[in-house]
Amino acid sequence: MSLPRKALIAVTSYNEPFYADGAKTGLFYTEALHPYEALVKAGFQVDLASETGSYGMDEHSTTSDFLNEHDQKVYDDPNHPFNVALNKNLHKASDLNPKDYGLFFASAGHATLYDYPKARGLQSIAEDIYARGGIVSAVCHGPAILPGIKDTKTGKSIIDGKDVTGFTDEGEVVMGILDKIKGDKVPTIESAAASVNAKYHSPPTPFADYSLTDGRVVTGANPASAHSTAAKAIDAFDKVK
Repeated sequence: MSLPRKALIAVTSYNEPFYADGAKTGLFYTEALHPYEALVKAGFQVDLASETGSYGMDEHSTTSDFLNEHDQKVYDDPNHPFNVALNKNLHKASDLNPKDYGLFFASAGHATLYDYPKARGLQSIAEDIYARGGIVSAVCHGPAILPGIKDTKTGKSIIDGKDVTGFTDEGEVVMGILDKIKGDKVPTIESAAASVNAKYHSPPTPFADYSLTDGRVVTGANPASAHSTAAKAIDAFDKVK
């Protein structure tokens, strides 16, 4: 059975005050936009979904620190197909048929640390895709969803024994956020990977573009890696077709 050339980008539903300045965390905008653009360019149909069917934005992710000129232009255009998909056609995970998709991409934002580990709707879609030979990918804090995605053949996480990356503990320290995460008793990406026997690899520096493929699992380390992670996920998809 051939895989549908259709991708699902997972989006976090969590949208609460998080940063020291009181700003909320939520979807990190470019970590969904850049994969969307890469997938569309590669001929995929793309849907967006969250666990609840709603989302909020990470307020830091839409500042000039993180949006280049192209990203800003897209962000300012409510009629851009990505913004339409996000703001008008965002799906609730449990409403979707997993068999419609051949590739799963977990976008991020620190918010994902809070809802992805319990997001069984999103996890079950990824499990179905993986069981059919499809690709599961995630960037930055998106790998928070991976420990809960089970390989139906083994009953273990799909990243058990696999090489993965994601946002570093060092990066959390640099951002001044590690104490907040530990205080909230949510695991960092490094500790989540370790909890299911995955082999975590750090990028050269916390914000350097770094992504890696291990079989049908593709992970990236940070916002700068969103495009390369999607490109590697597309490449992995094309190899299993």
